[in-house]
Amino acid sequence: MIRSLLTIALFLFSGPTFAFGAERSDPRFPDWTYWRGPEQNGISRETGIADKWDPRGGPGSNLAWVRRDLGTRSTPVVMNGRLYTIVRDLPGTANEGEAVVCINTETGEDVWRHRFNVWLSEVPDTRVGWSSVVADPETGYVYALGVCGYFCCLDGATGKPIWSIPMHERFGLLSTYGGRTNFPVICEDLVLLGSVIIGWGDMARPAHRVLAMNKRTGEVVWFVSTRLLPEDTIYCAPVVTVLKGQKAMVFGSGDGSIWALQPRTGKTIWEYQFSRRGINTPPVVDGDHIYVGHSEENVKGLKVGAVARIDGSLRGLVTEKAEVWKVEELGIGKCAPLLWDKRLYTFDDAGKLRVLDAETGDPIGTGRPYTTGTMNRSSPLYVDGKIIYTEANGRWYFFQPTEKGVKELSKGRLPAGEEINASPICSHGRLYITSSHGLYCIQDPSKASAADPISPAAEEIVDGDKGPSHVQIVPCEILMGTGETQQLKVRLFNARGQLLGESPASFQLEGDGKISSEGLFTAPTDRKHTATIITAKVGDLTGRARIRIVPPLPWKFDFEGLNDAPLPWVGARYRHQIRNVDGNNLMAKITTIPKGTKSRSWFGPSSLHDYTVQAELYGNIMNKKIPDMGVIAQGYTLELQGEQQKLYMSSWISHDFRTHQEIDFKWEPNTWYVMKLQVANQNGKAVIRGKVWKKGEKEPQDWRIEMVDDTPNTQGSPGLFGNSTNAEVFIDNVTVTPN
Repeated sequence: MIRSLLTIALFLFSGPTFAFGAERSDPRFPDWTYWRGPEQNGISRETGIADKWDPRGGPGSNLAWVRRDLGTRSTPVVMNGRLYTIVRDLPGTANEGEAVVCINTETGEDVWRHRFNVWLSEVPDTRVGWSSVVADPETGYVYALGVCGYFCCLDGATGKPIWSIPMHERFGLLSTYGGRTNFPVICEDLVLLGSVIIGWGDMARPAHRVLAMNKRTGEVVWFVSTRLLPEDTIYCAPVVTVLKGQKAMVFGSGDGSIWALQPRTGKTIWEYQFSRRGINTPPVVDGDHIYVGHSEENVKGLKVGAVARIDGSLRGLVTEKAEVWKVEELGIGKCAPLLWDKRLYTFDDAGKLRVLDAETGDPIGTGRPYTTGTMNRSSPLYVDGKIIYTEANGRWYFFQPTEKGVKELSKGRLPAGEEINASPICSHGRLYITSSHGLYCIQDPSKASAADPISPAAEEIVDGDKGPSHVQIVPCEILMGTGETQQLKVRLFNARGQLLGESPASFQLEGDGKISSEGLFTAPTDRKHTATIITAKVGDLTGRARIRIVPPLPWKFDFEGLNDAPLPWVGARYRHQIRNVDGNNLMAKITTIPKGTKSRSWFGPSSLHDYTVQAELYGNIMNKKIPDMGVIAQGYTLELQGEQQKLYMSSWISHDFRTHQEIDFKWEPNTWYVMKLQVANQNGKAVIRGKVWKKGEKEPQDWRIEMVDDTPNTQGSPGLFGNSTNAEVFIDNVTVTPN
């Protein structure tokens, strides 16, 4: 079971994989394996790149090929002659989902496609593909995060799944209507990913959290939180770099700060408090200096927006002392600044370009902005003496830097209705521009392409420090079954976050189970949902691992003897309270939780399938309004809607075509109801059935609402749904049984 949990949903929601040949990468050119390029800053060292192009094609258009079926928000990456991106799959149909697509960069033809569903999310279909794939040259793997939280590692040559995890069900990753998802990044043997996460235990309160996984297995190596209760979900794009000789990961957080963490340990290097709301723009790193922007309220004063240069060589809370300069009232909230030749090119959220002296922050030229358009969501590219910039309204510009700012070389606009949210990239002599309606490959056949060497990366200082400063248990976040075993490793790191090696340790348990002196943990065999915290001690240093232990079905939860929601439930504590009403314990979803009154919680592994969830639910009334409440099974929700007075069944909640069924259903507040949801996999489809009746009445023989999903969620964790914005929801006597 442990192996299956580490590779949850190996073939979950996946369509067929197709494979053809693909060209090998030309070693004279660097691949573009991260959406901001090989230097993580939007700079390409290639030459011989087209100065203009025409999306209509034809002679002299420099349009090598176009794929009209690959419109997306996702910025593509290139590795080994293949381009990878995330797209809507079968858009506008009942079977719509999301897919990682691999195509041949020479021909534009498909190599393979890995399809998966969007489930238990309110993201609209037009926001699918928000994140970008990251490619790993060492393993040849590619990593992709879907809009609902499905995170997968795929073989870059064949598309074969290596491992995958539904991050929302497993960890409580927040999937919202905004669709904003984060960007994974590779550091050595780790893949790093951040998001707003509402988990279990001491991670039940929302925070922008970052976790590191073993890039080959998906095992969680470390898991850390920024400040609790952030204002925003964001699309965070981290940069892995070296600051003052120390390996670092720098990123903007949902709490409004810029953070630098040790990527091997997750320990904080420094924090720079920048905004009162979340940071969406990726940082730009130049040596020990970092350029950042935002378009929200500043930490002090009433001005909105800023761009700043900060000193990344410091430690601790560096808000005051790290600031080299800051220019306020520049709304740099969606587009990464571009640093080239000691100048900082900043495009604000309204599409206005300002050029600043990178050393001082002073304006270049007259200081008046160059107006390009109305709205910007992508980041610029510097290549071959040109700055290539795209607008959300479909416009593109080719600029040439000048002494006083920029000179326009060419511009154009895509056909009406095409938006550009992805950033332009360059690889092997080709430009790629992605719109909502297509992927364009641009290449000037009259020019000979070449590439200058990329700037050498700063080197990490290895000074022989052998003194341990940090203890790490691997894996540190585990989901396992009763009676199962898990081997834990204890690793030591020095103050710079450099691995010293594995170490023996003494172990202490907070919770059930037992552990050997060699670190072999054995889960308890009794049939209860529980959690155990393992502390490893080496000298005066300690590290810990968190383990959720879940028995096999059937389950029953009556909340008797509990003071809080069940400990191992994801997304339950903090949003719910245990109350005693007339001598009976029940769980209440409360109205006073900031940004948490509408939420989901999950009970166990996502590998479960073919089961039935039943629960007793009670909707209060407040100001003549009643809540929404429901149960979850195998990625489907059965919901009693209060204001709409409907019985509603769905999977992708906001999608008009996908898995949606509803009927009028009059129900009363201050009354207990029994809700029952069953999902069965039958002949390649999912059959979903639901019924509701008043508690105390006889269960109806027939199902009240039914649905067949031709593109099924084949497995998923049981859970609860509730929206207590209007009034509280009470829950009692939850059962999960095999069909």
